[in-house]
Amino acid sequence: MTTSSLRIEGARAAGRFGEFFALTKPRVNSLIVFTAVIGMLLATQGPVPVATAMVGAIGIALVAGAAAATNCLLERAIDSRMARTRGRPLPMGRLEMKEAAVFALGLGATGLWMLYALVNPLTMWLTLATFAGYAFVYTIFLKPRTPQNIVLGGAAGAMPPVLGWAAVTGEVSVDALLLFLIIFVWTPPHFWSLALYRRHEYAKAGIPMLPVTHGLRATQRHVLLYTAGLFMTSLLPFFTGMTGLAYLAAAAILGAVFLAYAVSLYRRYSDNLARSTFKYSIVYLSLLFAALLLDHYL
Repeated sequence: MTTSSLRIEGARAAGRFGEFFALTKPRVNSLIVFTAVIGMLLATQGPVPVATAMVGAIGIALVAGAAAATNCLLERAIDSRMARTRGRPLPMGRLEMKEAAVFALGLGATGLWMLYALVNPLTMWLTLATFAGYAFVYTIFLKPRTPQNIVLGGAAGAMPPVLGWAAVTGEVSVDALLLFLIIFVWTPPHFWSLALYRRHEYAKAGIPMLPVTHGLRATQRHVLLYTAGLFMTSLLPFFTGMTGLAYLAAAAILGAVFLAYAVSLYRRYSDNLARSTFKYSIVYLSLLFAALLLDHYL
């Protein structure tokens, strides 16, 4: 085989890898792994065993990737009707359904085995329940049937820090549930901000997102109410004694900014403002969990 042929084959292999990698929704997956690792580090006052942290993070990432790939597989028809998702590998025909199914099965099975055999059974069972909650309960039953889909389905998305906590301690404590609650309450204003400026795409795809079924004003009000609830929820770790003043200050500042976005969105809506609110919500959660970690070690 000539050098040119090797380069072509190498480029094709890299392209195929990229398509499979895209099925795992890497940007979402990175936030999942980040919050799971934070959960690990917060679970103990001492150092987390390196092997547990690495294997736990990899196992959780693999199962999360499998859930994302399964979601892509089940929603391929819907994805083809939305500008945000029509460029994914399955709607574009760059991967076949059988390939995606085998890939998801392999990722999920490997991740679950790693968690069961090398971490602990509780983490594996919790991760499996999270997979089922997102890939099947949310994707098949909630998303196409109710405008409260993201609220009810948010439980699966809020599980990563609990998984990390369980990986280190072998149990789920009240503090772990507080981390769960923060992400659970964060999910609706985060996702509804996206749904606001993508409402026409959801309507075209036949997905009953809140802006489609109840209109802009009702969704703006829901974003504001949930953001206010999130502000109060984010302070709970301080009042339960889980964190100190450093976290309290960070949570108050970050929450005030998020609340200002929500108020502005309610008072003078624009698609650009909704987009900015959505982007800030991701920054908010990342910095809030970083503040939890910083406070923990201070």
